[in-house]
Amino acid sequence: MKTWNAKADEVERKWHVIDATGIKVGRLATHVATILRGKNKPIFTPNVDTGDFVVVINTDKAELSGNKANDKKYFRHSRFFGSLKEKTAAQMQVEDSTFIIHEAVRGMLPTNKLSRQVISKLKLYTGGEHPHAAQKPQVYNVPTGQN
Repeated sequence: MKTWNAKADEVERKWHVIDATGIKVGRLATHVATILRGKNKPIFTPNVDTGDFVVVINTDKAELSGNKANDKKYFRHSRFFGSLKEKTAAQMQVEDSTFIIHEAVRGMLPTNKLSRQVISKLKLYTGGEHPHAAQKPQVYNVPTGQN
């Protein structure tokens, strides 16, 4: 028997909608990264993008666990002297809540050329509406972990 490998043009992609209301950012990011990568499918192949599209709505209502809102910092630098900028997660949540989830998911993907293609299938929206209704996305429920 030969080992079967998925081919990029044979992969059937689905669309999933995840509502981030009341879900911890880390828990949400692990489920999103698994779907984007295709690890939830039996045809998963590490060197082929077998994942699905993910639409995350209500990113402004996602929660940060513990004291991360004040302790976690995001840095920017333009490589000029004195240009280091830092913002806390609470400031980023107010300014652009999609950035927090995007960075959390990106951090859970492998750092290679394939991850750039995989992260492009992630669509993030602050409100409850999205323009992807024509793709007929399925609702995906993330377990909250609370009993």
